[in-house]
Amino acid sequence: MQTSVTFKNIDPSDNLKTYVQDKLDRFDRLLDNPAEANVVLSVQKFRHIAEIKILGDRLKINGREETNDMYSAIDMVLDKLEKQIKKSKQKVRKRKGGGAKADAMAKRFEEVIPPDEDTEGEIIIKTIDYKPMDAEEAVMQLDLADDNFIVFTNARTEQINVVYRRNDGHYGLIQPTR
Repeated sequence: MQTSVTFKNIDPSDNLKTYVQDKLDRFDRLLDNPAEANVVLSVQKFRHIAEIKILGDRLKINGREETNDMYSAIDMVLDKLEKQIKKSKQKVRKRKGGGAKADAMAKRFEEVIPPDEDTEGEIIIKTIDYKPMDAEEAVMQLDLADDNFIVFTNARTEQINVVYRRNDGHYGLIQPTR
């Protein structure tokens, strides 16, 4: 990420500049395309103000924080910007989903593949939709449904998980390893 740091009413410090650049480098994993960050660090009496503007990846995000310590102001404004980036990414994902008609059509689509000489019977492929929730909510949804399993996106880890009903009456959770 291209970063420009400007100091107002404060002596320019290489420590502050490298601190900001290191912290902004973690946003590269959140952004798909290269971005440009403009950072303004200023002091007014006892207030330390950090302002950051990120441009790029079809985003224009601004953040400003003021505290008694410059490093904490930088950390706080970066946390704000990270939340804003994640929120805008979620909006883009929702918009690219195709809307309610596509969801309704894909909800219970089944495809039957006829048997060949290698397989014993026909294979039924069922396309399902999944939504973000935690494992406890998935168990409640499974109790309400007639199915033996439910596929969902784990809200904490943002990975696809499966909760299933076991033969002994308990529930099982299948989750991928990283």
